[in-house]
Amino acid sequence: MRKGIHPENYRLVAFKDMSNDEVFLTKSTADTKETLEVDGVEYPLIKLEISRTSHPFYTGKAKLLDTAGRIDKFKNKYKKFNKEEKKEE
Repeated sequence: MRKGIHPENYRLVAFKDMSNDEVFLTKSTADTKETLEVDGVEYPLIKLEISRTSHPFYTGKAKLLDTAGRIDKFKNKYKKFNKEEKKEE
C-alpha cells in the first residue's frame, strides 16, 4: 500500500438518521461543527436523511409518498398559465 495517502484523523462520529432519530457510532474523517452526547460522551454529529434503519430495502417496509398531492399542487400552481395561453388563441 502507498504511504501517506490515507487520512490520519479517524475518530468516532455519531451519525443520526433524521427520519427516525436512530443514532449509531462509527469511525469517520467527515468534518462537522455539530456535536451530540451519546451515553455521556460528546461526539461530532453527522445528520443523515436516510440510513439502513429507515431505508425500505433494509427494513422491508415500503414508504407511501403523497405523489397525488404533489401533482395536484403542481397543476394548481401552473393552471393560471394554461388559461392565459387559451385566451390568446
